[in-house]
Amino acid sequence: MLKFIVISDSTGETCEQIVRAAYAQFDIEEKEIERHSNVRNIDIINKIFSKIDNAENTIIFYSLVDEHIIEHLKKISELKNLYSVDILTPAIIAIERVSNLEPITKPGALRNLDDQYFKRVDAIDFAVRYDDGKDPRGVLSADVTILGVSRTSKTPLSMYLANKNFRVANIPLVPETPVPKEIFEVPSKKIIGLTNSPVKLNSIRKSRLQSLGLPSNSSYTNLDRILLELEYANSIMKKIGCPIIDVSDRAIEETAEIIIRHLRKINNRL
Repeated sequence: MLKFIVISDSTGETCEQIVRAAYAQFDIEEKEIERHSNVRNIDIINKIFSKIDNAENTIIFYSLVDEHIIEHLKKISELKNLYSVDILTPAIIAIERVSNLEPITKPGALRNLDDQYFKRVDAIDFAVRYDDGKDPRGVLSADVTILGVSRTSKTPLSMYLANKNFRVANIPLVPETPVPKEIFEVPSKKIIGLTNSPVKLNSIRKSRLQSLGLPSNSSYTNLDRILLELEYANSIMKKIGCPIIDVSDRAIEETAEIIIRHLRKINNRL
């Protein structure tokens, strides 16, 4: 079995996609991808390499920006007779040679590795991990939790806020599904409820079903059902005592700005 190890100082998603595109050109029956994200020091590199038990069938792919970590990875790869592939540096060199321009930063140091960069990476990972109620425990460590019925822009709003360095969880409110107990274990000021007009929701849901090639006359788009969902969601939000934002006539950016102002306000009071 071939094993592909992906090492990145951020999420590693882009690096992994490149690896998948490469091995798709081969008829490989048995393969495994092992991805290591947020690799920011040599100790983590050592731990990764210490667990490699078959150098002959293992390839390392890395996308790193710290020159010291890159050099250490190269040396340990040579010692263990491992084939390692630098995903990032060759692209920089090619652009430099063709354009006759000096890179703004040295190869292997494309980004400024400051606290804000890593905070943003962490926030995006957090938003993906705790999207759509996948794990309600995320509510306990989130900067803010977003509640709402289906198609009230919970996920895109979460990702937008994550890019602003906020750790966001979002929970769908469905009448047939109990509200996670974690919602009542955090301050109500750290929860935001979203609502929308029934007519707007009806239109959005119909468009969503059509894009999926599904019939648009299901209970999901039924106006009575939508009214029931909105009433249920509103009762939960009132019980929690959280702010409620009507997103029917607001862009994602506008809603996000309201939430950011709210979070800054409550954080100044802490």
